[in-house]
Amino acid sequence: MPLSWELIFRFSLGGGQRRFTRFVALASLFGMMIGVAALITVLSVMNGFAGELHERLLAVTPDITLEPAEPTADVLSALAGLSAAQAEVRAVTPYHRGTALLRYGDQSRGIKLVGAPESGLREVIDLASHVTYGDLGALTQEPFSVILGADLARLLRVRPGDEVEILLPRLTVSPLGVFPRSRLLTVVGVFAVGAPPDALEAYVSSETAQKLLGQAGQQGVQLRLWDRDQAPELSATLRAMTSAAVTVRNWQSSQGSLFAAIKMEKITVGVLLASVILVAAFNLISTLTMSVTEKRGDIAILQVLGLPARRLLMLFLGQGLVLALLGISLGALLGVTLATSISDVSLWIERVFGLVLFDPAVYYIGGLPSQLLWRDVVAVVVVALTLSLLASVYPAWRASQIPPAEALNYV
Repeated sequence: MPLSWELIFRFSLGGGQRRFTRFVALASLFGMMIGVAALITVLSVMNGFAGELHERLLAVTPDITLEPAEPTADVLSALAGLSAAQAEVRAVTPYHRGTALLRYGDQSRGIKLVGAPESGLREVIDLASHVTYGDLGALTQEPFSVILGADLARLLRVRPGDEVEILLPRLTVSPLGVFPRSRLLTVVGVFAVGAPPDALEAYVSSETAQKLLGQAGQQGVQLRLWDRDQAPELSATLRAMTSAAVTVRNWQSSQGSLFAAIKMEKITVGVLLASVILVAAFNLISTLTMSVTEKRGDIAILQVLGLPARRLLMLFLGQGLVLALLGISLGALLGVTLATSISDVSLWIERVFGLVLFDPAVYYIGGLPSQLLWRDVVAVVVVALTLSLLASVYPAWRASQIPPAEALNYV
């Protein structure tokens, strides 16, 4: 082994240090390990939450919507043809959306009523894969039928086969007075995505929506893309190809603020947890400073034997990096292990102790999701190594500046 590496390992892991210096070194190593492991685990859990929310919130949300100011049949047909001609578009469907009030017995709830052809509900909104009871085809087979979200059905206390009354924001004038228009709808199915749409949305066929809403509400065209991350670019393209009377929106317009907030929260939590690594780096400064003080005589002897100041600088930089690498490696291993198993650990805790860490009725997510991204692991390791290297510079520089004659006076 080269002399420099032998001295680095002897100074770092040798038994010639005082007990307190060794204790501070172990505390620095342990702090670095805990900081790296905690940061990797927390970032993975936040990735898991973001992924779950992304998948569930966008499950029945179209990627792009186009709403003309005058939604005539010809205009909607032209917009559908223009959209279908784009290579990024997977499926296109017209839709009719409005607000209404559902009532059953003494229960009533405000809803968003969405009407679309069966093919559009399958290919664009992907509602069929989330129907837990009933069949999507029943919407077109049975007139004035509706599919409700699971939470909405639970709040109204209805079951498939029941008839619910829908009150529309349209007035009916009769000799007895002015009344809101109402109609009975048969519940033919229930869908569940595990997100707020379960308590807000109800789906009907396009024919039923036209009869219920008439010219009220919003009409337009919905798009499903092959890659929904291309929605902003395609929205800009469609906006340039259509007139100003057509409003183009994408899923980032409706849900983008939420995911931006989650991203900002992830960055904030990462910065806060990086302070644990920073504290461990300050402990590393203390460890190296105490080591330099203890080894003044050894440093002087090495200088007398011809070891240049630059090699002394690298020697103590190496000592700091050895301690840091050991802590970072153990922390990365522990963090990756926790990140990949924390979902099972949370389920085990719930089963053994009878606790409910995350109630699906409140958070829409049961358990503790985790998604390990290796770029996060690399970023944490790089940050920890950078802080450790910066922490080692000053003690190493002090060691290289020790006058050998003065130090040997006290040997």
